[in-house]
Amino acid sequence: MSVGNFGFRKKYLSFTVVLGSASALTFVMMVAACTGQAKAKPSFVHKDAPKPGLVAKIGDEEITEEDLIGSDKIDFFDLKKREYELRMDRLNKLLVEKLVGAEAKKSGMSLDDYLNKKIIGGEIKISDDKYKKFVAEKHIPESQINPQIKERIYSYLQTSEKQDRINAHVAKLTQGKPVEVYFNKPKMQVSVEVGSGPVYGKKDAPITVIEFSDFQCPFCSRGAETVTELKKKYGNRMRLAFRNFPLPMHQDARPAAEASLCVNDQSSDKFWKFHDLAFKNQSKLDKASLQKYAKEAGADLKKFDDCVASKKFADAVQKDLEYGEKIGVKSTPTFFVNGQLVSGAVPIESFAEMIEEDMNEKK
Repeated sequence: MSVGNFGFRKKYLSFTVVLGSASALTFVMMVAACTGQAKAKPSFVHKDAPKPGLVAKIGDEEITEEDLIGSDKIDFFDLKKREYELRMDRLNKLLVEKLVGAEAKKSGMSLDDYLNKKIIGGEIKISDDKYKKFVAEKHIPESQINPQIKERIYSYLQTSEKQDRINAHVAKLTQGKPVEVYFNKPKMQVSVEVGSGPVYGKKDAPITVIEFSDFQCPFCSRGAETVTELKKKYGNRMRLAFRNFPLPMHQDARPAAEASLCVNDQSSDKFWKFHDLAFKNQSKLDKASLQKYAKEAGADLKKFDDCVASKKFADAVQKDLEYGEKIGVKSTPTFFVNGQLVSGAVPIESFAEMIEEDMNEKK
């Protein structure tokens, strides 16, 4: 068993892995044969930039990095983030090879044997309770779990436990002498407006989290759970703004967004109750269900129904959507933590790490 099997490296499918080396070669030859004569391409010449910040020159016009990226800031940031994560994965693997490898050599054992016998401790058994907890946390429907899926979940949990034990051991080895890293974690700082929609917390709170979300998006449901955890963890130190970003493939998302703002029109506290109910019951976002959630949140139903019927907040939802697109939001949930991008339903630990780093930098 190699160190890579413990999950330090992310697996990426190459072209040849997907097709097989022979199939890939055949495919390339077919494409070349069908293409025939090469098509004309723009003429490029690669040079060192005459001054910082320039990436190209078209005619007499200088093109800056900002011109090149344009509205695709988040896509470029994601690329930098993936490169950083791959570098850290490689560094973690090297840590095991260098530090634990030295211990293994002293013991006269191979690295794999040392890891298995001295650090992991042999076969790992996953309890039924741990399995059930994982299934519940990941919202995996029992109806979708067949014997093969169940086996994969147990295998994943075993691999995760192995990695946790190795990480804990390496953490001890580096406690007195931290690893010096000479490349930085990428940051994307964006000036994001809170908007006129639902807000939790005080205006002068040191932490501002702005979320773009979709009531029908499954990942947004997980994001909503993280939002609840953030509110508990940071309390009045955090200001949280919710902005609607209903995706076109979710037919119930826009009506739910408009309904949520009708509840917010009565009280922000009632909005957050409605918010939690709607995300917990994503399969039921029809008109009657939205009325039910509004009532349970404490809203006046007559005012709520009149507001929904008049489509009072249809323009507000559209403006949120257009604003999100303007600053580069393309998927949900998308968060901005003090202007820094957090894309997807990431765990609270990722938010906490970013928040603590930001707070330390401002001290």
